Amino acid sequence: MNFISKFKNLAAMPAFPVLLALCASHCLNDLLQSVITAVYPMLKVDLDLNFAQIGLITLVYQLAASIFQPVVGYAFDRRPFVYSLPAGMCSTAIGIILFSYCSTLPGILLAVFMVGIGSATLHPEASRITSLAGHERRGFAQSVFQVGGNFGGSIGPLLVAVIVAPYNRHHVMWFLLFAGLCFLAMRPICRWYGNYLRQLRASVSKEEKHTTLPLSKKMTSFTICIIMLLIFSKYVYMASISSYYTFYLIDKFHVSVSQSQIFLFIFVVSTAAGTLVGGPIGDRYGRKLVIWVSILGTAPFSLLLPHVGLPLTAILSFCAGFTLSSAFPAILLYAQELLPTKLGMISGLFFGFAFGIGGIASAVLGEFADTYGINAVYNFCAYMPLLGIIAVFLPNLRNKI
Repeated sequence: MNFISKFKNLAAMPAFPVLLALCASHCLNDLLQSVITAVYPMLKVDLDLNFAQIGLITLVYQLAASIFQPVVGYAFDRRPFVYSLPAGMCSTAIGIILFSYCSTLPGILLAVFMVGIGSATLHPEASRITSLAGHERRGFAQSVFQVGGNFGGSIGPLLVAVIVAPYNRHHVMWFLLFAGLCFLAMRPICRWYGNYLRQLRASVSKEEKHTTLPLSKKMTSFTICIIMLLIFSKYVYMASISSYYTFYLIDKFHVSVSQSQIFLFIFVVSTAAGTLVGGPIGDRYGRKLVIWVSILGTAPFSLLLPHVGLPLTAILSFCAGFTLSSAFPAILLYAQELLPTKLGMISGLFFGFAFGIGGIASAVLGEFADTYGINAVYNFCAYMPLLGIIAVFLPNLRNKI
């Protein structure tokens, strides 16, 4: 009964339907983003590409999706735009069309650039609106938003296997149906955000627009550097699992490819569950505690994982994924509390940095695995969560705001 009453309280939040729409939009956006890499094998054959050219496609996509996020966030911080989310989805839809039919490498590069711009628009803008709609439950709101992206990114490749793989690359066009669903999900978001901006302009005078920062500029810069190091440690370890976990299981335990995918799915489920839990705990006990426990608390699992059998490997990977993934909603909200007048820019900065670190780490760890073996990757990356100890330097913003 207690759980039911809590859910009713959450559902009674004025912006709860908006949070669900944001979750759905994030899910559909990340589903469309995941189509790009899932179609790589077909694209390689269709255009007779080498691995260097595949790497170039990934580089262009990652640059567009990561570097432009803080730029987009900063631009809409200065001039809020009600229809920023549909504008980003228009870019993604154009990219999907180009990706379906382009038969040259420059055309494919333009396609993935457009898809990347769509991602660079949605993440900072949707994160900003999520924080505004969450009110006192911003951690819960961010967790709902984030788990949508986790789910969409995980089912995208499965849909490619069903919709595209048995036929040809032109069937990627069917994913425009998901873009259409995303436009529908964005309608209540735009309506709510438009009302919010009108009320804000009507009620806030120029003198009241100056918000005092919780820390000095020097301390704010130092704190952002600490947060970026924490994100670095988190996403290097996450890259080792998401990119190479199946290879590790096949090499060490000689499981089949299909069995390794089941173990990877268990890990993906753990990250979604951890993301959903991390935000509400931060609302209740403070962001710093969640960041500290999430990253440093992963170390016992990561350090044990390379030295146990298959059943314990599955259990430890679930525990590591659950614990570590609970950090990002708390990290993002902590950063937004540092710069409350720059919600879009700071969201874009950290989303972009996380994407960039994940992509670079995957490439570097691949070279590391080629040179030293896949087992060495996990022995090395096991120590990354220990960087969570530097969370001790984070100021306690809960007492400053």
